[in-house]
Amino acid sequence: MTHQTPFSAFALPQALLETLDSLAFHQPTPVQALSLPVILAGKDLLAQAATGSGKTAAFALGILSKLNVKRFRVQSLVLCPTRELAEQVATEIRTLARGIHNIKVLTLCGGVPTKGQTLSLEHGAHIIVGTPGRVLDHLQQQHLQLDELSMLVLDEADRMLEMGFADEMQQIIAAAPAQRQQLLFSATFAPAVKKLADALLTSPEQVIIDSPASKASISQQFYLLADATARTATTVRLLLAKMPASCVIFANTRKEVQSLTEQLKQAGFSVAALHGDLEQREREQQLLQFANGSLQLLVATDVAARGLDIEKLDLVINYELAHDTDTHIHRIGRTGRAGEQGVACTLYTEQEGYKIGLLEDAFAQNISPEPLPAANNLKPPLPAMVTIEIDGGKKQKLRPADIVGALTRDEQVAFADIGKIQLQEFRAYVAVKRTALKAALQQLNNSKMKGRSFRAYRLTPV
Repeated sequence: MTHQTPFSAFALPQALLETLDSLAFHQPTPVQALSLPVILAGKDLLAQAATGSGKTAAFALGILSKLNVKRFRVQSLVLCPTRELAEQVATEIRTLARGIHNIKVLTLCGGVPTKGQTLSLEHGAHIIVGTPGRVLDHLQQQHLQLDELSMLVLDEADRMLEMGFADEMQQIIAAAPAQRQQLLFSATFAPAVKKLADALLTSPEQVIIDSPASKASISQQFYLLADATARTATTVRLLLAKMPASCVIFANTRKEVQSLTEQLKQAGFSVAALHGDLEQREREQQLLQFANGSLQLLVATDVAARGLDIEKLDLVINYELAHDTDTHIHRIGRTGRAGEQGVACTLYTEQEGYKIGLLEDAFAQNISPEPLPAANNLKPPLPAMVTIEIDGGKKQKLRPADIVGALTRDEQVAFADIGKIQLQEFRAYVAVKRTALKAALQQLNNSKMKGRSFRAYRLTPV
């Protein structure tokens, strides 16, 4: 089947087809068109597909099609490298499952206490989405039973291996029934991924989707530096010339990420670091502010940036060349999504000529360094939005409509000044235009929601 084939041509339950229709999902993406027939036929699958390709919906539809809702046991397990990706996957599964009654999807990730997860497991679940470390914890403590598992999904398997989860994955796989369907999704087919696939999958069908980076929607620009000490000054010059609303800058080590972040802050940029040493709450808040337009720049390591699902990312800068070609392709594939024109700038020195040669082979084109844009004295822009944190969330029964109502009461804040709203268990976040911040804080601190007062304050990047 091709991606011109409508979803109605697949052997999907009527409830799922109706949900897809209500979401205006009429035609599958290439990865969905090629993967769904394999998944629905019960075969093992090895798929190369990047973030943003629609792979989550492909395996989510397969899971939901095969689920026996009346059996309140864990029937499907999805392993993801990061908590953010696990939350995104669980949300998408719940969205697609909304036409089917009583399906329980549970996330098991680190960064939060295990007690609440243990209680949820005691009440049962159909689908588990989690990170390998926390899933294995619950298995070892016998809180999680996999004796009725019929489908195992490894999502972004390459990153799980890079993050050192190989042993945990092997132990989880060993605890699963021998008779099961297995789906392995990876952005790259690195040797470690091929080795895992060979050991795990039984006569798998293979699906390879072109990386988004191979599309013409990404303009790649390479800049040859006199020496490595020019990286920071060159990065600042590019940022001031291009003035992106959102940009991810990749460095190879936590130390480089932290150093560059501090230098960009001193230069007046709205910037935060993303690396493995961050507390979970710090990481969540920085990703949230970046996604809602309150933060202009993220400086990140490759592992820390995995699971980022940011729409319309204006610019990617490779402060340092990636260690390998696959990682470079994955980095730049984060810009130019959904048909938008993207720009990726890569800095390199003469000593890294061999890596440039590998990229020339990968893209089948010659790479010539570009002249740097002219220096200017412009000031870094302030993000258009600011994030407000509210000390109440889902547990206090808050809904987005309550927050919008409190803000727009008495017409103190215009509806057009309100951006993205995100609700968590015990707190909520709302983005507002910078010009509306003072009025928004007054409204939220002086209004009642659900009959009670909540404290609201500006959230600043750390």
